[in-house]
Amino acid sequence: MELGISGKTALVMGASRGIGRGIAAVLAREGAGVAMASRSRERLERAAEEIEGETAPFEADSGDLERLAALPAEVAAALGPVEILVTNTGGPPPGGALDNPVEEWEAAYRSLVLGPRVLIQAVVPGMRERGWGRIVNVGSSSTREPIPGLALSNSHRMAAVGLFKTLSREVAGDGITVNTVATGQIRTDRLTELRGSEERVEERARNEVPAGRLGTPEEYGDLVAFLCSERAAYLTGALIPLDGGLLRSY
Repeated sequence: MELGISGKTALVMGASRGIGRGIAAVLAREGAGVAMASRSRERLERAAEEIEGETAPFEADSGDLERLAALPAEVAAALGPVEILVTNTGGPPPGGALDNPVEEWEAAYRSLVLGPRVLIQAVVPGMRERGWGRIVNVGSSSTREPIPGLALSNSHRMAAVGLFKTLSREVAGDGITVNTVATGQIRTDRLTELRGSEERVEERARNEVPAGRLGTPEEYGDLVAFLCSERAAYLTGALIPLDGGLLRSY
């Protein structure tokens, strides 16, 4: 299927590993020029070298709002104006509703809500001028069913969905789509860190996920690439589960 994103410029946050890397790889495969952003310059450069297609690494911390505000202009100078934005801005530490200190709540808000807000503010004016844009938020199934022990993620990812839903209605007439993917159990280092070992992650997926396995970053990238395509021009304001049937709610 021709997606119509060849030659477009994409900015993918958290692209040095896991879901972000999978998204960057698929967008590059489909012909987009991909700006890969992450905190670790070393991991970024290694990931960029392994991906086939046009990529460029940009060091950026999702909690550094000044850096995020300047990032799209740097990408534009290197690859062209950002036409596709993927906000994959990290996973805060685990903890119950009253476990994390206020400082961690503030850091999670900067990363998961304000970070995407700053990036959106930087790229939307150009998207409006060109009459075309795609914005995809890497969310979580916790926005439908909160996950025990992940209060920071549960709370702030819901706030991010509220931001993206509001934005989607404001820019739909400008040819810009805005969607969130409700991430299920995807094979990433983050999931292994939360669960303790790869063996426990695999076993839990076999027992809990109706599909009987973990999803892959590449499968995630395929969905995001479609959401960024010309074929998905009428799909906006959605929260789309990618979870192998894990969610029980409608």
